[in-house]
Amino acid sequence: MGYHRLLGIAVVLLATIAVVSGAQAAVDARMIRFPDVSADDIVFVYAGDIWVVSKAGGTAHRLSTPKGEETFPRFSPDGKRIAFSGNYDGNTDIYVVPTAGGLPQRLTHHSFPDRMLDWYPDGKSVLYASPMASGTNRFNQLYRTSQDGGLPERLPVPYGEFGSIAADGKTLAYLPLTRDFRTWKRYRGGSTPDIWLFDLDKLSSKNITASPANDSQPMWHGQTLYFLSDRDENKRYNIWALDTRSGESRQVTKFEEMDVAFPAAGPDEIVFSVGSDLYLLNLAEESYRKIEIDVLTDRATLKPRQEKLGDYIRWVDISPSGKRAVIEARGEIFTVPAEHGFTRNLSRTSGVAERSPAWSPDGKWIAYFADRSGEYELTLRAAN
Repeated sequence: MGYHRLLGIAVVLLATIAVVSGAQAAVDARMIRFPDVSADDIVFVYAGDIWVVSKAGGTAHRLSTPKGEETFPRFSPDGKRIAFSGNYDGNTDIYVVPTAGGLPQRLTHHSFPDRMLDWYPDGKSVLYASPMASGTNRFNQLYRTSQDGGLPERLPVPYGEFGSIAADGKTLAYLPLTRDFRTWKRYRGGSTPDIWLFDLDKLSSKNITASPANDSQPMWHGQTLYFLSDRDENKRYNIWALDTRSGESRQVTKFEEMDVAFPAAGPDEIVFSVGSDLYLLNLAEESYRKIEIDVLTDRATLKPRQEKLGDYIRWVDISPSGKRAVIEARGEIFTVPAEHGFTRNLSRTSGVAERSPAWSPDGKWIAYFADRSGEYELTLRAAN
């Protein structure tokens, strides 16, 4: 009995996703991602959708509900529109939607993924990163496209991952490479990114950080360039400020336990996340405060339901007798017959992830890893 036969059998498996739902519809939002701030509001991604809330905090309203995931929402300079990356039609492209809600307008149409970065200061174009002409998915280049769509214009820099345009519209602060999506910390090697300034008229460039640490996420505010760096004594990502006239830099935030992640600048503030919390940095005083945000949702995704698991199979092992196989799919452990018999869900633990099952040599036990306690632990369960 081969693996292909067993996988064919497993395709028809169905699992019921059971959850415990609370009585309250309001959720004190945590793990907010990719925030941005305008003169009045904060936009962010929560549970794969775009939400908007007042800068004072409180109850947010959801701006998007499609099945596709949205990332990197960015307010236009006047705060009336939001440009973002959305995966709606099988590919990640740039879209624009009114801040008050409405039909998203698609700006890019290439088959490679596009990452929204920033608006141009005049509000007529957006800056984004894409690998569409790099010949590989290993690096991106920077592009400009109109707020109305049309053919994009590639900026005259060979590589580009993140960037921001100064108020004069002529100076680009950008990263040729990035480590923002890496899961390991405090790297000090040859691929640490620096921030470069590029004059779009003179076509001249300058490395303005030149640090052995990781520098990222440049954000303009007048002649000051705010950015993310892990150059402090704790090697934690914090927000720094660099005076582009004198070249002097200073540390603005001083978080010691957790890293600042994906900050974005508005007219007078910078919004950023630390751990599971969201903070707002006042640029006039360079003081910051935590924002309390509630989201209202029907929690439809938490409703118990059945899922086809054929596309989620990650591990298979054959029993010593060859009559059954054990399969890991969507965090559950199943055994399935080679030909005749029934499927057993051995774990039935929604909310717990079971991984890498293996059958004992005598066929009586199945060993696997489970994170029921919060850490992955080796677990034994009777095969029957």
